[in-house]
Amino acid sequence: MEELNRALFLWINATPTSPDWLISLATFFARDLIAIVPLLVVAMWLWGPERQVGSQRKLVIKTGIALAYAMTISWCVGNLFPHARPFVVGLGHQFLPHAPDDSYPSDHGTAIFTFALAFLFWHRRWSGAILISIGLAIAWSRIYLGVHWPMDMIGGLLVGALSCLFAQVAWHFCGRRLLQNISTLYRIVFAFPIRKGWVRN
Repeated sequence: MEELNRALFLWINATPTSPDWLISLATFFARDLIAIVPLLVVAMWLWGPERQVGSQRKLVIKTGIALAYAMTISWCVGNLFPHARPFVVGLGHQFLPHAPDDSYPSDHGTAIFTFALAFLFWHRRWSGAILISIGLAIAWSRIYLGVHWPMDMIGGLLVGALSCLFAQVAWHFCGRRLLQNISTLYRIVFAFPIRKGWVRN
């Protein structure tokens, strides 16, 4: 498995002869594309058709639970089974500055794939498919730039799937109460913009 991991990495990883524009595009994907997660979460909570805001906020809470599970699992796995990054072991070429910490599973991969799977399972197939595509772009870019192994991204996908399962179970125990409490707090904190009609009640 490790040999396959290394072979796939070397096949994807950029080289000094790779086009500058492709390295720049990969850098944008690797650094900035993950911002879609908080932006979309905030937008779905604050705005949307009145009849859909309730279901959108339910999705936000379930996704938040899944992300909390995912990042906790990722941290635990990374500490229990440390795995050096490609540039740490001197393999391939690195084009993105990164701390030489543990690589498995990828935090970026874990976050975006958890988010994408949450939308695939609980929102719409088309929105999930778009986010999966964004996740694949992020996964490719971080391998291409030499800071992750392919298996780091597969690990993130598996952690995301497991975390969505945990979140679905957790929702039955505390989800509705959590949604109610957060909604109450939101209406207190955002009372002024709600009155002005800038955001949904």
